[in-house]
Amino acid sequence: MLKSNGAQQTIGRRDHALLLTAIQTGLRVSELTALRCGDVTFGTGANVYAIGKGRRDRHTPLTPATAKLLRSWLTDRRVEPEDAVFATRTGARLSTDTVEDLVDKHVATATAACPSLQSKRVTPHTLRHTCAMNLLAAGVDVATIALFLGHSSIRSTEKYIHADLALKEQALARIAPTPAATHRYRPPDQLLAFLESL
Repeated sequence: MLKSNGAQQTIGRRDHALLLTAIQTGLRVSELTALRCGDVTFGTGANVYAIGKGRRDRHTPLTPATAKLLRSWLTDRRVEPEDAVFATRTGARLSTDTVEDLVDKHVATATAACPSLQSKRVTPHTLRHTCAMNLLAAGVDVATIALFLGHSSIRSTEKYIHADLALKEQALARIAPTPAATHRYRPPDQLLAFLESL
């Protein structure tokens, strides 16, 4: 159960932990809501265990920052292994609709600082897509990204990987030839004199 004292602050901490976990791990919203406290491993090799589509299970590594935030969140709640990682005030696991609502709420708040969000549709799935793009931008190959996201085929991953302009420019820079001289050729005086003598 979430603390009744300071409920708004506690809900904010839960949402922060959920959003960071979603962006960093690329878990599907159903995988996030199904996470139990016993599914999170801290220490060396910190990770979350999730059962995804087709009953495929996987362990997804956590960055130190995400692990630290999750550990603090779970320690303060004094949880049991079967408790939901991301719970309602009554301790029940969040529904996927609730996660969608909280994403909408935080996007609306963020729009004040970043007005361009107003024209974008941000959903829990967008967070998964962001994870894939962050991995791609870091130079991770598509096969590894597919494993990270729990895809059974690289073809499923390719729809996430429509590279943005910066990635395309980086790729072009790797293959672009050495820049040619941009000035006009001026033959030496000796060559001009020789040509005139012909």
